[in-house]
Amino acid sequence: MSNQKDMVPDGTSNGRFITIDHLAKTYSLGEVEVHALRGISLAVSRGEFVAIMGASGSGKSTFMNIIGCLDKPTIGTYTLEGVDVSSLTRDELAGIRNTKIGFVFQGFNLLSRTTAIENVELPLLYGTTSGTDRRRRAIEALARVGLEDRTHHFPSQLSGGQQQRVAIARALVNNPSLVLADEPTGNLDSRTSVAVMEVFQRLNESGITIVLVTHEPDIALFAKRQIVFRDGRVNADRENVNPRQASSVLKELPVNGDEASA
Repeated sequence: MSNQKDMVPDGTSNGRFITIDHLAKTYSLGEVEVHALRGISLAVSRGEFVAIMGASGSGKSTFMNIIGCLDKPTIGTYTLEGVDVSSLTRDELAGIRNTKIGFVFQGFNLLSRTTAIENVELPLLYGTTSGTDRRRRAIEALARVGLEDRTHHFPSQLSGGQQQRVAIARALVNNPSLVLADEPTGNLDSRTSVAVMEVFQRLNESGITIVLVTHEPDIALFAKRQIVFRDGRVNADRENVNPRQASSVLKELPVNGDEASA
């Protein structure tokens, strides 16, 4: 396996963080071919906050799997920080996932019998990080999402908003340059969803590039840019000139039990 530090340069010649060029993905289901992506080309700059939208079957999940190095395109290229990721081996893709990308899912995906801090430490167990350093980095990640006082709580002792914050902290523990969030507010009520978007906006302000899939137009307005997929193609790509500010929206919403403890 190639050394990840050698493969990934500090910057790219064109200033682009992600470059997608004529990306296509076709699945074979028996004798039927399903064209999930049909020649997508787009670029994402470092530090952008992009919302991916589209109906079920539009290709947005396939797109996220490819840029998350969970799948490879049939044709076309995906370049991340100057590296042609679409040409990497399985081990090299795993190395990119472990060092460059943080994942946040709709269902939180926390281990129920494991404390918040232990859940956050999980991505570090597969490397050479010492136990002391793992604990320090997990505490720092929990502090970034405002949960430094919930380190030893189990998921059952946390609200939905707090569980999603733990999941975000787990995504941050490897200091990724890219965070991918797949419907991260799908299981949350309105106010808690806004509170989670406030966390994403603060992380984005710190320099982390965020790509978020959502079917909720109100959530997409918190991003700086919206890309709409339809039938495996980009149907619209527009900038949010004045993104909604979650901190301001929270002040206008009544406090509920979930967010009061989050």
